[in-house]
Amino acid sequence: MHTSTALLTDHYELTMVDAALQAGTADRRSVFELFSRRLSGARRYGVVAGTGRLLEAIQHFRFGDAELEFLRAQRVVGERTLDWLADFRFRGSIWGYPEGEVFFPGSPLITVESTFAEGVLLETLALSILNSDSAVATAASRMVHAANGKPLAEMGSRRTGERSAVAAARAAYIAGFSATSNLEAGRSYGIPTMGTAAHSFTLLHDTERAAFEAQVAALGTGTTLLVDTYDIDQGVRTAIEVAGPELGAVRIDSGDLPVVVARVRRLLDDLGATGTRITVTNDLDEHTVAALSASPVDAFGVGTSVVVGSGSPTMGMVYKLVAHRDDAGDWVSVAKKSADKASVGGRKSVRRLHNAHGTATAELILLGDGPGGEPEGAELGDSAREVLVPLLVDGEVQRAHVGADGIAAARERHAARVAELPPVAMSLTRGDPAIPTEYR
Repeated sequence: MHTSTALLTDHYELTMVDAALQAGTADRRSVFELFSRRLSGARRYGVVAGTGRLLEAIQHFRFGDAELEFLRAQRVVGERTLDWLADFRFRGSIWGYPEGEVFFPGSPLITVESTFAEGVLLETLALSILNSDSAVATAASRMVHAANGKPLAEMGSRRTGERSAVAAARAAYIAGFSATSNLEAGRSYGIPTMGTAAHSFTLLHDTERAAFEAQVAALGTGTTLLVDTYDIDQGVRTAIEVAGPELGAVRIDSGDLPVVVARVRRLLDDLGATGTRITVTNDLDEHTVAALSASPVDAFGVGTSVVVGSGSPTMGMVYKLVAHRDDAGDWVSVAKKSADKASVGGRKSVRRLHNAHGTATAELILLGDGPGGEPEGAELGDSAREVLVPLLVDGEVQRAHVGADGIAAARERHAARVAELPPVAMSLTRGDPAIPTEYR
């Protein structure tokens, strides 16, 4: 039995439904969009993650007896609305950027078409999942590029909430990380897990040698030994004395890493351990990963900077009503006009334009035709690729976007979409988006 996700929302979502039911506008057909006005941290592109988790959460967005009794006891809404909620399940449709896709300012990451009441109830749930997961995936994507083909493991569980840690591992894997330290992420999503020992294991034993002997006895010579608890050079020598030149890897978690890594590599080679790999950790971010990518590092372990998005744990996404039908059944565009918080009204579709070499050149947002529609009078050519795909149709989740298959597809999609971006997208400096967003 799955736990209801219906209360993973804000109080005012339900009071809006309550008031709309009384006003007779709750069933008005409406279109909501989730988007970012800008890319946090002045990054060059964002990465969509969390879509599969959102679709699964929507399936369990039901108000059972326990949820209804809480709302009744707290007097959040009236009895009429409680009766409406008791029968609620989302029956609308959602189009969106598939997971792993890249995005830019203004990109309508999901478009929800439903009654007003159905669509507004999803606001907080959608924002909480996509804001967090996309921030992790965006940071992870930059690190994957900075690593220049060397594997990265996500190790941030201790730097975020226990459930957020599982979601972060999933998002980082979609963006190209190869493994996670989080076992629940391995069980829930099939992500490879890794890990051996921390400094406490070495400190438990009377000597570093005794700790290494115990670890090798339990895990074999292919294990990774943490060599910087005391003196790094001596730790490397002891590790090879205990495990032999077939030792799988050493891990370094402190010091001036470029200098230390070079010295450790020379020492390992001198000891005959030419196949022993070097893994580094120690609060790495995309900049330190980039600085180490040309060094003899073989793998990276990243924690804090990926799970909290290098200081920006959210993408600043918003969820806005952009259109609704009037009493005559015609679509009416609506938009917020507030300074610095304006939105663009109307139903939209999206095409990404590419040049003759297959490099993305613009994000084209077409007003009026809606997701999947064909724009009238717009000669876009063969280089224009439709970005929006159906995620949920008439209340039914499209299965290609959830589960293990959805994660695998998102991982492949992300690698392909990043490869289409112009070189400036890979810059780690703050700047403008890699391609412009245009409206027609």
